[in-house]
Amino acid sequence: MNAAPAPSRPAHDAVVLAGGAARRLGGTDKPAVRVGGRPLLDRVLAACATAGTTVVVAEPRPTAHPVRWTREDPPGGGPVAALDAGLRATTADQVLVLSADLPFLSEQTVRCLLDALNAGTADGVLLTDADGRDQPLVAAYRSAPLRHHLAELAATHDDGLSGLPLRLLVGRLELTRITDPVASFDCDTWDDIAAARSRIREHGHVLDEWISAAKDELGIELDVDTGVLLDLARDAAHGVARPAAPLTTFLVGYAAATAGGGREAVAEACTKAAALADRWAKEAADEEASASGTTGAASDGASSDGASRGGSAGARPDAG
Repeated sequence: MNAAPAPSRPAHDAVVLAGGAARRLGGTDKPAVRVGGRPLLDRVLAACATAGTTVVVAEPRPTAHPVRWTREDPPGGGPVAALDAGLRATTADQVLVLSADLPFLSEQTVRCLLDALNAGTADGVLLTDADGRDQPLVAAYRSAPLRHHLAELAATHDDGLSGLPLRLLVGRLELTRITDPVASFDCDTWDDIAAARSRIREHGHVLDEWISAAKDELGIELDVDTGVLLDLARDAAHGVARPAAPLTTFLVGYAAATAGGGREAVAEACTKAAALADRWAKEAADEEASASGTTGAASDGASSDGASRGGSAGARPDAG
């Protein structure tokens, strides 16, 4: 019996608040600060790329992903006013609400928030940090309750929404909480920036971070099988020569692109190149064995033929 297809999620939009003053960074344009070679804003936009419409509440600037721009009136009116301005530019029944200073926000975290929202009846789902504090700007909400309570707040305050703290809004909502100290980590100070830059260079993170940054920089969307490519690079380095590793992976990428691109094209090109590198390694092993006199006459190519028929002379030098 075939497995039932996974249910599709309702459409969602995203609102990214990127217009704060960043006083603890000395007024630096925080969304433009780079972590892992990418602006913080671009890192957040990559994580919410599945949104139908992404609205950034800030002054326009170049970004790696297409967005709509808006601004609260007057500018600098605070997070509640900014959220209201962003929400007015969206239409979906669900909306991600994110700050622009989340270096470790991922697509997986976004999916988790949306799945939790769809699994229950709460008005929203937000992350809590390592100290258990709510992070309402790392959250997924139902749009209708947000609009309703924003309108109520605007009607009951002389200055509308300007200057209101976010807790006045989220305190009116029924919320589900998910603890995630990593994804909820935000960069408020230069020490936070330094910690984020250090973490992404740790051994367990650096390759995934580099691949994500390279895909953004090159403007490509591809689910990269890192293990397959690393295995191919190792085979090329061992079976041919060390400089063959980067050259081979480049050629595999080019071959996949000319074949139409996509995960399947990359996998097919990797398989072919790995088989070629394996043949090179077997030939080198045969030649080495012949030169040392451990096989018969080296001149008739018998050991290479034996290797192609599965003989033991074809064992790879790095086997085991």
